[in-house]
Amino acid sequence: MTIKVRTARASRGLRGRFVEGVAAERLIGVASPILLLALWEGAGRVGVLDARFFPAPSAIAGTFVDLMRSGELVEHTWTSLGRILIGFTLGAVPGLVIGIAMGLSRLVRAAFKPVVGALYPVPKTAIFPLLLLVFGIGEPSKYAIVAIGVFFLVLLNTMAGVLGIEPVYLDVGRNFGAGRLQVFRTIALPGALPLVFTGIRLAWGNALILIVVAEILAARSGIGYFIQNSYQTFQVEKMYAGLLVISFIGYVSFLLLDELERWLIPWKAGRTG
Repeated sequence: MTIKVRTARASRGLRGRFVEGVAAERLIGVASPILLLALWEGAGRVGVLDARFFPAPSAIAGTFVDLMRSGELVEHTWTSLGRILIGFTLGAVPGLVIGIAMGLSRLVRAAFKPVVGALYPVPKTAIFPLLLLVFGIGEPSKYAIVAIGVFFLVLLNTMAGVLGIEPVYLDVGRNFGAGRLQVFRTIALPGALPLVFTGIRLAWGNALILIVVAEILAARSGIGYFIQNSYQTFQVEKMYAGLLVISFIGYVSFLLLDELERWLIPWKAGRTG
């Protein structure tokens, strides 16, 4: 009986220390950026940082509020998001389908792998001038640069996910008479989902980078254009406000992807939790 009591007390003690550790991690995670902003604000006010290049966070916040009220920043943000979503869809869907096909079929893999290996390392920003020649300075060139950047990341991670599936699962499906579409839908896709989401996260971050670059080089709207125009007119607070919007979009989108992953892949959340 005494041993059971001691074991129960030890278990409660371990749980208590675990909860305290999690609480401490969350507190540090919240406090560290606040401390950084406070140091930045203080350094700007005492003149350690040049306000022409590093304006105080309070000044950036004031400019951000004014831009939101005027609707200027909101309009540019929605323009960029629309371009990203269209380009992301155009690149992710074929990347997913071809990635699964390459993972399932040696012949498909043999046909596409040399092409992917040759084209993937080419910097996507380096081919943007070619896209401007082909599609012009309008919207299609923005969609194309995002789609190309997304395509390879989704394809490679999806193929790796399918190749990582234990062959016995594919054999069982085929032995029970599953056709190619059923193997694709019930075995390959669910098995590859963890790595598919890894590819989607990487691709989404890459899409944000590429759309900003494309808008800086050849656009009259969007967050990239807004940042470039703010730089050219030396409105530094507006430039930082644009950078803040990009960071916010990235942070929120990753939170949404985490929730979607927990919903679609509950077994992964249970294994890692």
